[in-house]
Amino acid sequence: MSLIANTPEPPYYAVIFTSQRNDDLEAYAETAARMVELAALQPGFLGVESTGEDLGITVSYWSDLESIKQWKAHAEHREAQKMGMEKWYSTYKTRIALVERDYGR
Repeated sequence: MSLIANTPEPPYYAVIFTSQRNDDLEAYAETAARMVELAALQPGFLGVESTGEDLGITVSYWSDLESIKQWKAHAEHREAQKMGMEKWYSTYKTRIALVERDYGR
């Protein structure tokens, strides 16, 4: 499996989640893996890319804004967001962008 998401022709949306982690990462890896599994089951999900240690960057790709809204509101995802805010991240930022061009090999 490629580490680079196989996305369709634009336009589509990217949710860019950037974070700095705290020292207490109990259950973090398991929860992160579960969120990828769960996101992949959501309508409108197109793929995900993730990297980082001190600075984590995860980009998920979505067909439309409504799909992003539904994912943000998903109960299990909401619980993971809460844990992130309370325990895992010293700081984080979420950005949503419209992808208008996509090229590479």
